[in-house]
Amino acid sequence: MCIRDSVSDTGADTRTVHVDLGARSYDILVGGGLVARAGQEIAARLPGIRAAIVTDANVAPLHLDRLSAALDEAGIGHVPIVLPAGETTKSFDHLMQLVDALLGARLERGDAVIALGGGVIGDLSGFAAGIVRRGMRFVQLPTSLLAQVDSSVGGKTGINSPRGKNLIGVFHQPALVLADTDILSTLSRREFAAGYAEVVKYGLIDRPDFFEWLEANHAAIFAGGPARVEAVARCCEAKAAVVADDEREDGNRALLNLGHTFGHALESAVRYDPERLVHGEGVAIGMALAHRFSHRLGLIDGQDVTRVERHLQAVGLPTRIDAIPGPALDVDTLMDRIAQDKKVSRGQLTFILTRGIGQSFIAQDVVPDDVLSLIHISEPTRR
Repeated sequence: MCIRDSVSDTGADTRTVHVDLGARSYDILVGGGLVARAGQEIAARLPGIRAAIVTDANVAPLHLDRLSAALDEAGIGHVPIVLPAGETTKSFDHLMQLVDALLGARLERGDAVIALGGGVIGDLSGFAAGIVRRGMRFVQLPTSLLAQVDSSVGGKTGINSPRGKNLIGVFHQPALVLADTDILSTLSRREFAAGYAEVVKYGLIDRPDFFEWLEANHAAIFAGGPARVEAVARCCEAKAAVVADDEREDGNRALLNLGHTFGHALESAVRYDPERLVHGEGVAIGMALAHRFSHRLGLIDGQDVTRVERHLQAVGLPTRIDAIPGPALDVDTLMDRIAQDKKVSRGQLTFILTRGIGQSFIAQDVVPDDVLSLIHISEPTRR
């Protein structure tokens, strides 16, 4: 994968990352002002469509009118569908609400679902697009840093189950991803930091030079400007390369789950309560735990663990389970959630561990008692 630079008619710099999947290939555009250009970019790739804009109650007041105006300008007929905000929207009830709205709007298979929102809206909208009329077109316009660098790319869609996160869904690739970095200025510090955990992940998987760049440039990324565009584009390039090589996570794409086995279990254990924990914070704790687990197994030295934890803490991310506010979490509950993770194969636990910064690998047949011991020893959770 490579990044192409271009300049729009408005003078804005745009980075283009191509996801090479044969007939399902698509572009990710990264830069400022892409909401205003969304109509022309979509019309150029999907001529003659009608569309549903799926968004949530938090995003709609900020960005829906501008996107609607851009679609009007391009002659794209559209209907808005506004859902509640929050992780609990990734449910069967809201999936059925969305499916019914798409059918009620008489949208056809060749029409498009445009996801205007963070990871929740993107995952839910993509799932609906994948199953309505056996597959509608799908455009991602992610409004959170987490969605721009991770969930909007690669075609994973789905909803949560009471038994675990993202256990129900389909692979359904978008036709286009528009990552407007100007939108990120509307995020709170906490929301941006949560997305930054996914940025760090790419460095820790297999790009140690990128992790080193993040250590030097994280303040500039949070401040906005060229460093932010660079970070988003490099993350998209990294994910595009992995997806092109392993679209359905039959092999190395599982490395993208670094920190997620622990993180998803923590999210489920707190019942997806955003006051206690949001996805990126769970991933941050999960990545710290994965490095502590690797150290405990003798795979890395303590300096790497300290380096990872210090960087996450420098941007305000939690690194320990006891940093989650509210009642202490029950160890048995955590282990049950871990056992329900999507990466479990024939009852055996699979974790992403590491041999050093940027040297992650897939560890299969992880002994549950070793995980239990790690949690008991390193975390003051309820026994």
